[in-house]
Amino acid sequence: MSDKNRRRSRGGGREARRELRSSQAQNTINKPYIKRNIPVYDLVSDEVCELIENNAEIILEEIGIDFRDDKEALSILKSNGCDVKGERVRFPRGLCKKWIEHAPSEFTQHARNKSRSVEIGGSNTVFAPVYGPPFIRSLDGERRYATIKDFQDIVKLAYLSPGIHHSGGTVCEPVDLPVTKRHLEMNYTHMRLSDKPFMGSVTAPERAKDTIDMAKIIFGEEFVKENTVMISLINANSPMTWDGTMLGALKEYARSNQAVITTPFILSGAMAPVTPIGVLAQTLAEAMSGMAFAQMINPGAPVVFGSFASSISMQSGAPTFGTPEPAIVLFTAAKLARRLGVPFRSGGSLNGAKIPDAQAAIESLNTLWPSVLGGVNFVLHAAGWLEGGLVSDIRKFIIDADQCSAMSVLTDGPDVTENGQAMDAIRQVGPGQHFLGCDHTQRNFETAFWTSKVSDNSTFEQWSSEGEVDQMQRAGEIAKKLLESYEPPEIDKSIDEALRSFIEKRKEELPNTEA
Repeated sequence: MSDKNRRRSRGGGREARRELRSSQAQNTINKPYIKRNIPVYDLVSDEVCELIENNAEIILEEIGIDFRDDKEALSILKSNGCDVKGERVRFPRGLCKKWIEHAPSEFTQHARNKSRSVEIGGSNTVFAPVYGPPFIRSLDGERRYATIKDFQDIVKLAYLSPGIHHSGGTVCEPVDLPVTKRHLEMNYTHMRLSDKPFMGSVTAPERAKDTIDMAKIIFGEEFVKENTVMISLINANSPMTWDGTMLGALKEYARSNQAVITTPFILSGAMAPVTPIGVLAQTLAEAMSGMAFAQMINPGAPVVFGSFASSISMQSGAPTFGTPEPAIVLFTAAKLARRLGVPFRSGGSLNGAKIPDAQAAIESLNTLWPSVLGGVNFVLHAAGWLEGGLVSDIRKFIIDADQCSAMSVLTDGPDVTENGQAMDAIRQVGPGQHFLGCDHTQRNFETAFWTSKVSDNSTFEQWSSEGEVDQMQRAGEIAKKLLESYEPPEIDKSIDEALRSFIEKRKEELPNTEA
């Protein structure tokens, strides 16, 4: 055989193997969300939780929480029994907990495709994409400011990824659009290019209202009034402060019966004490004050206890991820949320790496595993987070989504049916033989094991002959093929036209720059 024919033959084998791996990669159960069949891991005792809860009550009652730039919020808090002096609000012991009792322990976030609606709370876990980065690292590895096209690409990939259950929110910040108007195109992207549930805009109260009005076009005004179709991230300005922007958005969503995640954003040592128990007491106090305020606005509105806690480098002050202390905070905060009877949100796949390298992999899994074992209900940043949250990375999105699909298999727990027990196989094979050819193996070989889309499990020789492609390159190829194959979900033409009409009208009304 000539060298040319050998190359052609080898190339044909390479393509066949790639096709086989591609077909195996499709062997993923597409679940709308995870229903956990494994227990949560309790890291701390009830006595430790009681200690933290007592310290949180001391913070709320004696130190207080600032509610800034929102006179209406102060009035609401005062009329419901809080001690308000200036912008400092102190909560009598037990008041926050009493109000939080109105909130549901579990709720449905409806998607426009009913089969993709998610249950948030209880024994359920929902994976949502990266949130907030101003920069993108594209398929060719370029690091630059993100655009609306990048935003659209990530939403498309989330829509096409079985391991990601949610379209997310600000999957990257499209800086090519005016700040005052970009939320309209971001909302439309989630609503039109995906039919998974999505998050609302929180950068101004009027942008939250625009999001609600757009949701009413999709779902109908009465449906939105009676049901939760959005969940939105309301970050505390830690330590112990809520600002007017976040409070304004919270009020809009709570009044419309839409879910809010009240999340203290904490870098330990900078925005909270360096110790996990100190972080937890402050986190609980801040989160409880936000959830209680939402209930004062609309008793029964869905709320989620959020926690984002990172350690920092005491040498540089930069955030660090995948370290033990934030995992301790996550496990404990999840238990505190269960004791309060509300769903819990935290982050997964967090890292400080600059590219999707070994550091990114180690730190991401060291934050994803605690989320899964700790029983987090809403996992934000589950795919695509890089560089401490400054960058959304397309290739890492694919790698992370792959791992999220593996978590879905893990949380199913072991199969204890007759097929799972496999006694017929053990009887058929007997001592000293192998199971490769037995009937049970033949029936199950296509579905027996989760198969990674981005890992290479071939021999060195095979990998070498195929160009020594690394995982980043494979992830990039997968992302490119997914985007090329993407087709938008169906939507009623009149609804789409109404959305576009609303957007264009609002763009005419809004200034190009903030006052």
